[in-house]
Amino acid sequence: MKLIINKNQINGQAEQWLRQAGYAYIRDRKTGHDSFVRRLGSGFYPRLHTYIKEQGEKIVFDLHLDQKQVSYRGARMHNAEHDGEVVVSEINRLKDLLNVNKNDNNGISVDDKPVDKMPVGRYDKEAKPEPKKPWWKRIF
Repeated sequence: MKLIINKNQINGQAEQWLRQAGYAYIRDRKTGHDSFVRRLGSGFYPRLHTYIKEQGEKIVFDLHLDQKQVSYRGARMHNAEHDGEVVVSEINRLKDLLNVNKNDNNGISVDDKPVDKMPVGRYDKEAKPEPKKPWWKRIF
C-alpha cells in the first residue's frame, strides 16, 4: 500500500520524518536498496517495511508487512502483505502524525491497488539442494 504526500507537509527530509515515526534505516546487502523498518515485537520479524520514492513534489511511501524471514533455499525475497489490517492501521497512524484532518486529505492519497505479487520461491537450476547422504556415510 502506498502513502503519497506533498513534500511541504513534512519539515525536513522524509528519512528524518520516518525516524521520528519510529522507523529505522536499513540497507539490503544483497540488492543495495535503502529502506526503513519498524519492528512490531522484540525480534526482527514481523516488521513494517517501507521504501521511499520522490516523484516531483510528491513523496511516495511504499509500505508492506514482512511476516517472517526467507525460510527456503534459492529464494531471493520473502512473502509480504501489501494490504490488510496492520498495514491500513499503520497508514492511518502515519497520516495522524502529519496532523491531517480526517475529512480533508490536504494532498495525501493512499494507493491501495493490488500489488503484483512476486512468486513465493525462485527456481534456479544452479540452486538445487544437494541430495542427502545416508547417515553412515556422514559419520565415516
